[in-house]
Amino acid sequence: MTPKDKASLLSEWFMTRGKVIVAFSGGVDSGVLAAAARKTLGTNALAITADSSTMPRRELEDAIKLAREIGIAHEVIKEDELEDSRFVENPPERCYFCRSRLAEALKRIAEARGFSTIVDGANASDLEEHRPGLKALKEQGIESPLLELGFTKKDVREIAAYFNLRVEQKPSQACLASRIPYGEIITRDRLRAVERAEDFLLSLGFSQVRVRSHGNIARIELPENEIPRAIEFRRKISEKLEALGFSYITLDLKGYRSGSMDEVLQ
Repeated sequence: MTPKDKASLLSEWFMTRGKVIVAFSGGVDSGVLAAAARKTLGTNALAITADSSTMPRRELEDAIKLAREIGIAHEVIKEDELEDSRFVENPPERCYFCRSRLAEALKRIAEARGFSTIVDGANASDLEEHRPGLKALKEQGIESPLLELGFTKKDVREIAAYFNLRVEQKPSQACLASRIPYGEIITRDRLRAVERAEDFLLSLGFSQVRVRSHGNIARIELPENEIPRAIEFRRKISEKLEALGFSYITLDLKGYRSGSMDEVLQ
């Protein structure tokens, strides 16, 4: 099946859904959904981004920019998972509480404004990972067209290329809470320290960055081929992260792994 065929299947899916809200993070998955919805439904498609304590400012700004490029109507709503003590306690099912909260907010908007469907960017590759949020989406009646159509991450990137979306090869992102080990309390200060540390590393030219916050220890994950460069910048990195409150600055020799905090669950 060609990327054009896959894009056509996605458009056909949207044709039967009436007015649609896209839960829009600005990544490749929600970007493809927003583009397909805009092409198929026009003004009957609305992208909504949740601005929360766990969303890096760089990602919020990029989501706003991408929605503008796609041409879809876009709104940003305020959501704060830190108001939910179950989320703050940071259990392995943390994402379930976050997704439930977001789904409820989107459903209120949909009901008030006559939208019949809410969609999320989950895809078939997500089934291979620890994703408690998928259960919440299903319970709340949120639809996942990429998953329903059996599209993997590779398929999604192919469709993004067909749509000429600049996020075609954008690395997968995750909320800032994913940098804190399960069982450790999530606080606004810890989230901000992680965000500022990652922003600094990205400013040095690293392509993919995770700063895992283990108490006063920062564990930096970078693509394996970029680890030698981190040694070159070791003094700058140490000084910056110490100024952010970390006492010990470490470099993970395994390199960047999506969802590395989930390794303890296996």
